[in-house]
Amino acid sequence: MDGAARMDAGDNNAMNQQFMAQLRATFEQLPHDITLYLFTQKGQVDPFTDTTRQVVRAFRQLSPRISFREYSLDHAKATEWKVDRHSTLLISPERYNIRWIGAPMGEEGRTFLELLILVGLGQSGLSDQSLRVIDRIADPTNIKVFVSPTCPYCPQQAVNAIKAVVEKPELISLEIIDIQCNPDLADQYQAHSVPQTFANDILVGQGAQTEEVFLTSVHKMEPQTIFIPESDAEQVDVDVLIVGGGPAGLTAGIYTERSGLRTAVVERGALGGQVATTPVVENYPGFTSVGGKTLVDIMVNHALQYVQIFQGEEVVKVETGEPIIVQTSRRKFTTRSLLLATGASHRKLGVPGESRLSGRGVSYCSTCDGPLFKGKKVVMIGGGNSAVTEALHLFHIGVDVTLIHRRDKLRAQDFLAKQIADNNIPVLWNTEVQEIRGQERVNELLLINNGTGETSTMPIDGVFLAIGYEPSVKLAREIGAALTEDGYVKHDGKHRTNIPGVYSAGDVEGGYKQIVTATGQGSEAAMTLFEDIINPYWQKKSA
Repeated sequence: MDGAARMDAGDNNAMNQQFMAQLRATFEQLPHDITLYLFTQKGQVDPFTDTTRQVVRAFRQLSPRISFREYSLDHAKATEWKVDRHSTLLISPERYNIRWIGAPMGEEGRTFLELLILVGLGQSGLSDQSLRVIDRIADPTNIKVFVSPTCPYCPQQAVNAIKAVVEKPELISLEIIDIQCNPDLADQYQAHSVPQTFANDILVGQGAQTEEVFLTSVHKMEPQTIFIPESDAEQVDVDVLIVGGGPAGLTAGIYTERSGLRTAVVERGALGGQVATTPVVENYPGFTSVGGKTLVDIMVNHALQYVQIFQGEEVVKVETGEPIIVQTSRRKFTTRSLLLATGASHRKLGVPGESRLSGRGVSYCSTCDGPLFKGKKVVMIGGGNSAVTEALHLFHIGVDVTLIHRRDKLRAQDFLAKQIADNNIPVLWNTEVQEIRGQERVNELLLINNGTGETSTMPIDGVFLAIGYEPSVKLAREIGAALTEDGYVKHDGKHRTNIPGVYSAGDVEGGYKQIVTATGQGSEAAMTLFEDIINPYWQKKSA
């Protein structure tokens, strides 16, 4: 060994000793003991169990706080703690329900270290935003995180789950499952790409998630890709307040913030508007085919890089003037300008039984509710692009769907109409629904042929509607914004309404109900806003 090599070896040794000293100091300060119990099958020898023993011994040398016991699966302790799998390590089972099924080796050594520290501290270290989310988890929840020693992303996801257990040990339990040690479990859950996370055996995460997104996924019991930070501010002062978090509102927010205007977006419901409930989008530039919810998530993530979003807040009062004062259900905003991007909502049939049975067989979203009707018989009412697209979606997920249209020809694009015929989806032409019947749930329709006047009944399990939209102009009407003959917000071509400082964009203006149209209008409105805030057009008129 030459001199340089000896120096490198000496440096590495010194660094290792310094790191170990830091670890010892950390463990000495932990307020809680850490008890480890390894369960094995008698006579079974494998590298995973041997590795677990070696890792535990190494950590035990760092602190007397760590104790270790090993039992066989036929021991009473295994029965007490319901352990039935070889090479299972329980971590402080007196306080937490955490089990590691496999061995903490490779990349998972980092996870094991953080696990010991968090359990020894007895504190989760979750952020304030995460604490707000986890406080909403009210039911017992078992989390399974599938990991691999070679996966560099697994530690982040596993530590998220560990923090959740430490914060709520009375409700949340955790299994960290090594897919190399447990290929049968990986096959059972189809978890061959790690990390994958399940909550009560429902897939809630594929890949590593941020702490807040992880907890939101567990809370909602479905995978989430975005997290909207909450605010306790009683008043927010901005240059631009956008009401509506659809494509128009989100695009406008990106443009105004990038122009140097402080901007906030308020959305009372789901972000993305109608796009979020569209099964597949095939005409948005850059995407040959993309799920509507996926496209919305991309837009929201982009917008969050610039603008603050207040979701779940409804505007209850607006006072126009300078400034404009907007009161929501949670706080007050003062703003120099207001952009109405409130969109449009599903049009209703207005027949008996529709409102009463909404959510009990009557649905306006095939993406949301379609899977509930697999193998069942439903109708899709409508004849435009939306109705045909949603009918095809229901058909392809295994729903027995019939299309009902009041005319003798579909209004949908020829390409879509052809798919109805190609898939042999039945169509009832010149037919209208007169009544939706059922006690607890939909079970029958009363139909009329508007050509012959003949009525008939149809046994059915569900009714899906896609018959157009109603513009959401309640707020515009309340503040005195002029409307068109069709009931949409009237503007001057540059998205200015008749009220100084108030603008509009997107479906609330009417016109083509297309995503690209809405995003284009959002950007146009934002640029008009920027020009007008610098040089208010209404002041020119008064002068």
